[in-house]
Amino acid sequence: MQIGNRPCRIYGGANAECLLLQMTGEHELQSMDYEVAAIAQSSQNFLFAAIPVESWNDALSPWKVPAVWGKQGFGGKAGETLRFLTEQVIPTLEQQFPLPENVKIILGGYSLAGLFALWASTQTDLFYGVAAASPSVWFPGWMEFEQQRPIQAQHVYLSLGDKEERTKNTIMAAVGDNIRTLHSWLTERGADCTLEWNSGGHFKDADLRTAKAFRWVMEEHA
Repeated sequence: MQIGNRPCRIYGGANAECLLLQMTGEHELQSMDYEVAAIAQSSQNFLFAAIPVESWNDALSPWKVPAVWGKQGFGGKAGETLRFLTEQVIPTLEQQFPLPENVKIILGGYSLAGLFALWASTQTDLFYGVAAASPSVWFPGWMEFEQQRPIQAQHVYLSLGDKEERTKNTIMAAVGDNIRTLHSWLTERGADCTLEWNSGGHFKDADLRTAKAFRWVMEEHA
């Protein structure tokens, strides 16, 4: 389904209790069917939209940061991406599909898309929950920012691979401590938040880890 200038993939059907949104890169589209099949093991009815981004590092980063690995830096265009979601994607889906007025909107994603989901929830109270699988909470400045502008979603799933913090890259090695800290902040503020550890590194089972994240948020208060 074309929304704006983007070909979005829509899964699920009528009577959706939950609207699931995920920003996706080219590298994720081939495993999207597996991910949705895993989400569908839930008893909840859902409508799922996979929304492609052209430049992963630019579209999903909340502010500009020089390259942390490789040569590509981060363009800091998350604000534009969030506007596209709230002004085009969500209204279009609400027009095209018979969603209940109180549909639970859950924003999720993997890696930088997981960070984007967390950041988006600091900007608006639109999201019932955030499904952040292996989110890039090592991103420079993120932890300080979240303390100033806390996440507003009340249901937050966080996960990490147990080998992810064992990296020689000193910036990215902070991911473990940062996610533990974020989990404790959210819990202290009274949010419904879990932190799940998966076996393996960052690139293992991304589709299944993301599906698990969405399922937890959907089922938490079914």
